[in-house]
Amino acid sequence: MTEAKLDVLMVTPPSRVAVYQDLSSDYAAIEPPVWSGLIAEFLRNHGYSVGMLDAEAEELSCAATADRIAEIDAALTIYVIYGQQPSASTQCMPAGRAVAERASSLTDRPSLVIGTHSSALPERTLREEPYTYVCQGEGPQTALGLIEYLKGRRSLASVEGLVYRDGDMIRTNPWATKIKDLDTELPRQAWDLLDMSLYRSHNWQALANLKSRQPYVSIQTSLGCPYKCTFCCINAPFGGAGIRYWSPEAIVKQIDEAVLKYGARTIKIPDEMFVLNKRHVLGICDLLIERKYDLNIWAYARIDTIQLEFLEKLRAAGFQWLGIGIESGSKFVRDGVVKGKFGNEAIDTTIKRVSDHDINISANFIFGLPDDTYDSMHDTLRMALALNTEWANFYSAMAYPGSQLYGLAKERGWPLPDDADGPGWIGYSQHAYDSLPLPSEHLSAIEILSFRDQAFDKYFTNPDYLSLLRRRFNQGAVDHIKAMTSVKLRRRHQVDPGYYDKMRSTRTMGVAV
Repeated sequence: MTEAKLDVLMVTPPSRVAVYQDLSSDYAAIEPPVWSGLIAEFLRNHGYSVGMLDAEAEELSCAATADRIAEIDAALTIYVIYGQQPSASTQCMPAGRAVAERASSLTDRPSLVIGTHSSALPERTLREEPYTYVCQGEGPQTALGLIEYLKGRRSLASVEGLVYRDGDMIRTNPWATKIKDLDTELPRQAWDLLDMSLYRSHNWQALANLKSRQPYVSIQTSLGCPYKCTFCCINAPFGGAGIRYWSPEAIVKQIDEAVLKYGARTIKIPDEMFVLNKRHVLGICDLLIERKYDLNIWAYARIDTIQLEFLEKLRAAGFQWLGIGIESGSKFVRDGVVKGKFGNEAIDTTIKRVSDHDINISANFIFGLPDDTYDSMHDTLRMALALNTEWANFYSAMAYPGSQLYGLAKERGWPLPDDADGPGWIGYSQHAYDSLPLPSEHLSAIEILSFRDQAFDKYFTNPDYLSLLRRRFNQGAVDHIKAMTSVKLRRRHQVDPGYYDKMRSTRTMGVAV
């Protein structure tokens, strides 16, 4: 084999259209590939030549992406399969497969796949998917070890975190030791290897000025999460619950680069839990306040982590949005998935405090958690309408690989998208045509999905919500949301439109779905 032109190529397969359907055209974000950027810089700092191919941002087809991989001719192609949120890896697997299958017919260079899904199901991924190697774990040290092996500098058995074929056997090496000094080992993302003009924020983050969606960056400030919500798979690449931080100085150095070099003032913090550690949060805020940047940052928080002393500093630093996981309007349902020990009164109080500090709220709700009934889902919708936050995400419960719910569902024989008669990994997408959520103890998957879609329409066409947008932002925001709600997701399976009318006829509920 001739010598490769490049040591490593980091690839982001094109999943957005399949995952979001027609909402992908203008309403979904196009995010810089955070993990690819961190690993690319890590490998460059160890002396290897690295390129990045973001087929998502370049709007390439799977076939065109494979053709580019063959043309670039790297010694190792690394498919980094993460979505726009920590649980959105599984539904991106089909695009990775389509690209890798074609690429393997064009070149015999080896490939490695990294991501939440492959860490959760490493041996299955190696058996079923067209990759030479699979990474179990966060990835940087496994990628480094593998390229060193390919260069003849170490044995395959010594590459930590690697899953590989040895004849008819599958070998699973021990996990790589977690990186402790994030500032030194993963100091920045390799943005210089990307066309940063291609990226844009979620539509809602820029409702005050829709032209400000670009330039846009996403910056990780921690790895992992200390909580153990049963529906979440965030810790699959990290081997369990826990959290590690970059220093405030290292984070703000990256923000300096984003602002001063790339002109980005719209920023996402994708950490599963940002508003948590006082020293970390206030340290970043204080450094940003000193710089007097005009920023629009959003980050995740929990009802039980938002301290009053955080809020003034967050807003002064440029945090204009907090994504807050409420999940259910029923404490009983929340308790069933280990979602904190807060009651509904705490939700009301916290949401008001955040709003009083001029911070917009993106509230997250889940329909179809294991204990959900029609009435408890209705309670969740009622709560969402009453809170009337600037944005709301409505999800159907999914037993994502890597979550405790996935193991429970397999144990109890609950139908899942990856069953033999299921739609496959794309079924784990919330918005896809073949979306197939988890059934609850009382409702079918299709009943839950249909409720979710009708709840979405109810919320975003609600006159009180549109009035809030007009007051809070402008008429342009109202027009944008009206255009968004005119885009209807196509679903393979839906209940009859009159189904919930029949359900309501047997109950005395106060809010129509």
